[in-house]
Amino acid sequence: MLSVVNADGTTANGSSLIDEIVREGARRMLAAALEAEVNAYIAELADQRDEKGHRLVVRNGYHQPRKVTTAAGAVEVKAPRVNDKRVVEATGERKRFSSAILPPWCPQVAEGQRGAAPALPARPVHR
Repeated sequence: MLSVVNADGTTANGSSLIDEIVREGARRMLAAALEAEVNAYIAELADQRDEKGHRLVVRNGYHQPRKVTTAAGAVEVKAPRVNDKRVVEATGERKRFSSAILPPWCPQVAEGQRGAAPALPARPVHR
């Protein structure tokens, strides 16, 4: 959500309107990419079911929102949650969905900390 712009062209947090627009665009694209990634994972495993006919891999809401530093600045993301009930036969542990877009090593940035989280890799802009 974009902030109100002050007379000097800055927002309440001191950034410019263009910075706010870029961060909002990055947040929306990241959210859409995460949704698509989870939907593809679940669709790929839709035929795997338990003895009662229930799917073993389903959506399960969202993780807690976290801020991730990107080339556009820090953006807050809410990653979809996956409940994967499949079990690794050798270890007996449950399998887990792991996002290629938002790896688990991207820690949450505490409020007031800038740049504490590793940046997501920037992609070159083709013009």
